[in-house]
Amino acid sequence: MIVRPYRAALALLAATVAVLALGIGTASAHVSVSSTDAVPGGFGELTFRVPNESGTASTVSLRVQLPTDTPLAFVSVKPVPGWTATTTTTPLDPPVEGESGQISEAVSEVLWTAGPGAGIAPGQYQTFSISAGPLPDAESLTLPALQGYDDGTEAAWIEPTVDGQPEPDRPAPVLTLAVGGPAQPTDTATAGSASASASSDDGSSGLAVTALVLAVIALLAGLAALGLALTARRRTSV
Repeated sequence: MIVRPYRAALALLAATVAVLALGIGTASAHVSVSSTDAVPGGFGELTFRVPNESGTASTVSLRVQLPTDTPLAFVSVKPVPGWTATTTTTPLDPPVEGESGQISEAVSEVLWTAGPGAGIAPGQYQTFSISAGPLPDAESLTLPALQGYDDGTEAAWIEPTVDGQPEPDRPAPVLTLAVGGPAQPTDTATAGSASASASSDDGSSGLAVTALVLAVIALLAGLAALGLALTARRRTSV
């Protein structure tokens, strides 16, 4: 009679810890994009971070869609050892005005494909970068991505993130564009922005860990209270 409540409480504790730990891991597993020098109207290096979410399959492809309504006139791809990069160019109808005149076509997609043995194995991640611009005059840029695995499955990171609503299961990578003009290599404002971004990520992880710790403490307190109640009941019975 006394053992069963303890077993139930311990099972609840284990389940809670597992769920919270899973939530922390999932939140950091999204395909994301970042840049230290991307500003509206300027050029920047856009880096996609691609973690492998599968426990058995390797990531062997990454397909990133670039905007055609605000096209990037110049796109170049940084080589990744063991991977091949190809770009798809799409005609713009009607053409759009660029700094050097009308732009009639633009890169609309970049595809990275892994060579033999170069895939991203379970528990690993890889980064892929492009240099692009001029970037649109906006606060952010959404860049949908498709992540392919060697078992034939695909993770479509294409769902929009809406302010005030829960984050979708497969959010599209969103690049935040710094405001204030093109950054210089030694610009302290850019360094501050990167530091603030890192602090924000650390803060999110810290909140998740804090929630986990508080949940464990609360459950341990419940176990202690249950033990005291059962002990008192046994003494009363005696």
